[in-house]
Amino acid sequence: MMTLSLRLLFAVWLTAVSGRDIRNKQPNIVVVLADDYGFNDIGYHGSQIFTPNLDQLASDGVKLENYYVQPICSPTRSQLMSGRYQIHTGLQHGLINSGQPSALPLDNPTMADKMKEAGYATHMVGKWHLGYFKAEYMPFYRGFDTYYGYLTACENYTSHKRLYPHDGVAYLDLRDNNGPIYNESGHYSTHLFTEKAIHVVQAHDTSKPLFLYLAYQSVHAPLQVPGEYEKKYSHIQDEKRRTYAGMVSAMDEGMGNLTKALKEKGLWDNTILVFSTDNGGETYSGGNNFPLRGRKFTLWEGGLHGVGFVTGGRLPVKGLVNNELIHVSDWFPTLVGLAQGSLNGTKPLDGFDMWDTISRGTPSERTVLLHNIDPLFAKRGVPLYNDTFDTSVRAAVRVGDMKLITGDPGKGIWIPPPGESLDFHIEDDRQKSPEKNVWLFNITADPNEHHDLSDQMPDVVLSLLGYLEQFNETSVPPNWPHFDWRSSPARHGGVYGPWM
Repeated sequence: MMTLSLRLLFAVWLTAVSGRDIRNKQPNIVVVLADDYGFNDIGYHGSQIFTPNLDQLASDGVKLENYYVQPICSPTRSQLMSGRYQIHTGLQHGLINSGQPSALPLDNPTMADKMKEAGYATHMVGKWHLGYFKAEYMPFYRGFDTYYGYLTACENYTSHKRLYPHDGVAYLDLRDNNGPIYNESGHYSTHLFTEKAIHVVQAHDTSKPLFLYLAYQSVHAPLQVPGEYEKKYSHIQDEKRRTYAGMVSAMDEGMGNLTKALKEKGLWDNTILVFSTDNGGETYSGGNNFPLRGRKFTLWEGGLHGVGFVTGGRLPVKGLVNNELIHVSDWFPTLVGLAQGSLNGTKPLDGFDMWDTISRGTPSERTVLLHNIDPLFAKRGVPLYNDTFDTSVRAAVRVGDMKLITGDPGKGIWIPPPGESLDFHIEDDRQKSPEKNVWLFNITADPNEHHDLSDQMPDVVLSLLGYLEQFNETSVPPNWPHFDWRSSPARHGGVYGPWM
């Protein structure tokens, strides 16, 4: 009979072997992207909105507090999927509109392509918004085994229709690999997408690792939510904020249900889950980024300093706050590397592998971050210098602690949650000085952008303009095609889909 000492020794050996096995095993990878989710809209940032599931997931993992996305939808999604700045894919201006023959170029392998190469089962549920004018740009031709969701944006949450901007008629925008889905009217999209993601988990063949990309429509406008979620916030007087808060709660519930499904399937202990917003909150539609300056669409921190965290049973650390500089383009090399995949065949990446930074706290390799250069955005003022980057062009770059903004960054004010007041005076620099087109901030010392240093530190301004000039030399022209009348869903059975 085995003695107690031998049993203990065997248990220690078995634990060590099992630990090595799981460390050498490809992890399941789940990426969840919220839409228009504001910095001040998650519980652990002090929000008035309850997010118990998201808070717990983040507390069990690593909160990313120096994490950046793009100030608008398609560019963030393109960088997540490709690992490349939008200046290198032609998506640096605006977003991909319905009727535009534009998309993430096919010569950029997607994260799903790389996961599939590495032997993963790959699934997407939710909002694509990376182009669909030809069939080859659809998600199931870009690395995903299955797809269920929306191709565009701004859909009604229950009818799954959206207005076509050129005729004002609402058409269906819900499909899977087999075509349009007609029988889900009345099914709230947050619930629908959660249920579809849970079905993917339940049906998963565990002989393969799982890659699941869940891109919620939540909490983008239109502001719609079942009444029971909104009732929780009857104390919020502002109607938009109250509905928005209910929408956040519905998404938070979905995250709890998805996590439960992963655990019930036995996948959680070998899963890494990444949660991110796609841009800052839209303050005109209930979202909030306070104390950050600005909103969605702007180059202020409120537009692009995002909510993000990493969690899951495979994460070797928990309960940490990470303040290293991380960008949405970093997920591509980080997660492909974690999947033991190959980066062969990709164009030069702008992202960095951040796994050691996230899991071990090592310093970030990223010291420079290009927020964007948009030559098609309306210019502001006149160039300050003749021999470097044109300061009238809308752009922003971060180098170390310092952030430079040029051109027109968008409305630069601080917007507290409805019902709360500011303890300082609001003044938009653009209105005070209509020709002003340069701002400089030490984001580490001044994360909320109160103190413009551009007049005090002209040498730093020139240095960062040099970085913008170098980036500009590597950029490709913006892909901003004219509207194509052939795209009308009226010509394609009343459904959004490929037209060329």
